[in-house]
Amino acid sequence: MLLAILYTILGLVGILVGASLLTDGASAIAKKMGLSELIIGLTVVSFGTSMPEWIISTMSAIDHNAPLAVGNVVGSNIFNILAIIGITSLIRPIKVSREILTVQIPFVLLSSVVLLVMANGRLLNGSPANVISRSDGIILVLFFAVFMWYTVKEALTQRAGQERLERKEEDKPDDKAKKPISQLKAWIMLLVGLALLIFGGDKFVDGASDFALRLGVSEGMIGLTIAAVGTSLPELATSAAAAIKKQNGIAVGNVIGSCVFNVFFVLGTAATIYPLAPGTIGNFDLLTLTGASLLFWIFGWFFANKEFTRTEGALLTAAYIAYMTLIIMRA
Repeated sequence: MLLAILYTILGLVGILVGASLLTDGASAIAKKMGLSELIIGLTVVSFGTSMPEWIISTMSAIDHNAPLAVGNVVGSNIFNILAIIGITSLIRPIKVSREILTVQIPFVLLSSVVLLVMANGRLLNGSPANVISRSDGIILVLFFAVFMWYTVKEALTQRAGQERLERKEEDKPDDKAKKPISQLKAWIMLLVGLALLIFGGDKFVDGASDFALRLGVSEGMIGLTIAAVGTSLPELATSAAAAIKKQNGIAVGNVIGSCVFNVFFVLGTAATIYPLAPGTIGNFDLLTLTGASLLFWIFGWFFANKEFTRTEGALLTAAYIAYMTLIIMRA
């Protein structure tokens, strides 16, 4: 029990320190490479902070523990949208671009709908059981390839535009400008921050899961709650740190990229290794994820000038608390 407490505290410290290093390093790299913070958030940062989900779901698939693999992804994405966007917006309102609302967030909604359909084979086509098959896994990975193709295409376009701007400004030095972080230092910060996030997330889950197993909680429930929250703490810490530093692109891009990565790549590769039966992860959880994704899009588009306000953040956070209360009560 003492070791579990130590792991939990150690994990939280690693997550908080790693988040700060990761956001600073990623922002410096983005500026040097001529890429927007959004692109870096959608790729390097989000994929890095989603490594705990990938490790847990992949190992769960290898161990034939499908409910933990699926529950980890579903629970993580619900936490990403409702809790992380909610808490981050409470810290500082987040402005979003038209591109995020018309392209990136719809990818999040698409991933939720695709997962809902694939996990309902019994209802939709009379299958003997609900299973995310190997062919489903390959389809999910192909969806991820499409997302990456679009993101890389946008990154190359932005870089070309940045290079043209730099050529125009090369004869206008700004002596008052803050000295930028060197590329070597930025990459070291990013990699050290990423390592601390993964280490911290792993230790937090180990410690928290020990408490749950002692209480006799099911593996599916552990996936939806402790594993999901624990593996998503890197995303929460990273987005919160980015919001405090007014790096809106990283704050939102991290969540969007993580959600897309979790469903299309994490579940895709896990299902390709071994077909995944959701088990106790049912339509209540899958519909909650789909509804959260839709709410994510609606709040960003309609109720403010392309901004997640503190009021919307409070509503999203309250929705997550309500969801957690309901699944704990039904356990």
